[in-house]
Amino acid sequence: MKLKLLSFAAILACGLGPIAHAAEGELVIGTEGAYPPFSMADANGNVTGFDADVGNAVCAKLQLKCRFVVQAFDGLIPALNAKRFDIIISGMSITDERQKQIDFSRSYGEFPNHFIAKKDSELAGAKDLDTLKKDLGGMRVGVQAGTTHAAYVEKNLPDAQLMTYDTLDQMQIDLASGRLDTSFADVTAQNDFLAKPDGADFQLVDVVIDSSSDATLGTGLGIGIRKDEAELKERINQALCDLGADGSMKAASEKWFKMDISQTCK
Repeated sequence: MKLKLLSFAAILACGLGPIAHAAEGELVIGTEGAYPPFSMADANGNVTGFDADVGNAVCAKLQLKCRFVVQAFDGLIPALNAKRFDIIISGMSITDERQKQIDFSRSYGEFPNHFIAKKDSELAGAKDLDTLKKDLGGMRVGVQAGTTHAAYVEKNLPDAQLMTYDTLDQMQIDLASGRLDTSFADVTAQNDFLAKPDGADFQLVDVVIDSSSDATLGTGLGIGIRKDEAELKERINQALCDLGADGSMKAASEKWFKMDISQTCK
């Protein structure tokens, strides 16, 4: 895993940067690279996924080159503020806590969140949030570190055993091996696991948990921008509105998620 992370840390070919990079015709984008189908980085440092498509589309609207830098999710905000890259596009939800550290673009997408469980478990039969919370007491719940899902479980499930992971792959391995009772993530990540052989004996718990359920889950996906980049933020917001209006965001969403999570400007 250390070798994998080191290879991911290499700068990838594609990006825009802060105002300085934008002036040079390049936008440098920080992304996780290990959260399918949002972003996946191969051994050669090539990034694909929904985040990559959004980043490339934004760069095209701004007439800039894209370059991606892969960074562990919980290190994205510190790295942005350290000016390692210019913006973050990494399935990051806009939350009050994150807005204390960085600014965000307008929201460009939102999706529901679900727990996942073995098909024959009591947890799989939960049909409402109160029952689900009660059933989760004492269970080993897997989440990715630094995410809104981790914040939600920590706040709302004090009796659960919170297990955090650096990557989605690590969490899914422990879920499949029985070292977790359940995991909590967005529906796209959970469906990715269910589509694998290891996910054959699992199902989504039939309780949708969206941003209206708790403030820890944020107000939709946003592009992370440093607080002193007002001009760049304005340009990115306009690009997102244009991508929503011309159907590009909807097309990228349906390509990677088989559903439309995009939000358009009103």
